Amino acid sequence: MKRSVLSRIGTLTAAAVTLAVLVPATASAASSSLDWEPCPDVATLQCATLKVPLDYRNPGGPTIDIAVSKLASTKPAKRRGIMLTNPGGPGGPGLTMPDALRASGVPASVLDAYDIIGFDPRGIGGSTPVTCDLKPEQLVSNVPPYARDAAAVAERATHVAGVAKQCGESKTAGNLPYITTANTARDMDRIREALGEKKLSYYGVSYGSYLGAVYSTMFPQQTDRVVLDSVTGPGGLDPATSRRLAEGFQDRFPDFAKWAAARHAGYGLGRTPQQVTAKFFELAAKLDSGTVPGVDGAAFRMGTFGALYSTSSFPVLAQQWQALDTEGVVKQTEQAAQIDVGNLLSGQLHVVCNDANWPENVGTYQRNVEKDRVRYPMFGAAGANIWACAFWPSEPIEPPVRIGDRGPSNILLVQNLRDPATPLSGAKEMRRALGDRTRMVSVDDGGHGVWLTSENACGNNAVNRFFVEGKRPAHDTACAADKGGLFSSMTPEQRQEREKALAEVRSRQRIF
Repeated sequence: MKRSVLSRIGTLTAAAVTLAVLVPATASAASSSLDWEPCPDVATLQCATLKVPLDYRNPGGPTIDIAVSKLASTKPAKRRGIMLTNPGGPGGPGLTMPDALRASGVPASVLDAYDIIGFDPRGIGGSTPVTCDLKPEQLVSNVPPYARDAAAVAERATHVAGVAKQCGESKTAGNLPYITTANTARDMDRIREALGEKKLSYYGVSYGSYLGAVYSTMFPQQTDRVVLDSVTGPGGLDPATSRRLAEGFQDRFPDFAKWAAARHAGYGLGRTPQQVTAKFFELAAKLDSGTVPGVDGAAFRMGTFGALYSTSSFPVLAQQWQALDTEGVVKQTEQAAQIDVGNLLSGQLHVVCNDANWPENVGTYQRNVEKDRVRYPMFGAAGANIWACAFWPSEPIEPPVRIGDRGPSNILLVQNLRDPATPLSGAKEMRRALGDRTRMVSVDDGGHGVWLTSENACGNNAVNRFFVEGKRPAHDTACAADKGGLFSSMTPEQRQEREKALAEVRSRQRIF
């Protein structure tokens, strides 16, 4: 059991935890209408606010706000319904996602068929936010750093125990137990009701794939066409998925090694992929020794991991390696799209720690780090390291949603073979859990994201066809690699807008 449940949150008795099993998928209530007005920062979107219960076990109790946006279809004759969206994280704000999808190259046939709906999940952004009062030096990834030994795990444990304590003592601690994926799924259903729709379609990428699977499990009869992209395992971002990041790193890294070797004349990182891989370990060891000011081996590994999300990041990564190797300095790079990192990280911890059962014994993480350092030497000692969830100040208010195969067969999974954050093994587990409800399209490509992110025509067209025509492959399908010119007909201005939009989405899913 956890150490204590904070008085500020209220007493969660054993009886209440037991009764949580009986929490309804949604509380019955009259639909609330949404009052739309132009979004202040995105001209293409309309925005509104929806009030939902903080605790769905007490539908008449305190409420919180959910910020909602809409990119409306302009072709009423072709419109079939609504498509809710989520960019991942967890903790990524999604209010501007419909416009980001538009700019990324959503076909007109999809834009005509749906009002595309964005929303900031509970606890995030324009919705009633949560905080852990993170200090500037704490505004780093929740994914743990590479631990060189057991002492490093213990040191990390002390740090994250302090973060967990801050979350439990913050001004939003009263909301802490209720920021969960299951409650976000219930909020999605309230959005559907408020829009007066019998069903919703959905697109979710990264953690958003888990959110979509949870919604489809809790509300199977309210789902229309569901696409889950870059798919987690059926436990979401749980300890197994954190450890799987190391597998994803090593699945994806050969793409960078091959790319850099082909450009040895420019970067000098190795003439063969094997030499580039050796350079990774050489630089990591050099930085572990503390001889380069401003960056250590853990930061180097984490930075490399983040750059593997997109091939467009390879040139910057290669330049960083080159500077570290030849000059012993860190080059400054452009900052990502501006988001509230403190809120993103805080909200992410709320979801991750409330959703899953994390071991509380530091020794468990120390043993896992030692195992994964051998299994996955590039990043295993990071993915297996300890999270703040080990010290979380609240017990879950209900059991995790068990993803299952009961419901209509209306889900499509799309997955790159070499995804650093959500590797293929996790997607296969989700595929098995959903059973005949789904089909999976795997794409011979690397990076995080298939639809609109990859330029593989087969993978993109599978999603487009499903959203517009409702047609999926009869069986799981493998898309071969192609030359990636799907969006080559765009004008330079459209291409620039597309790259900016993709960077915006990635900034919301960078953590996971």
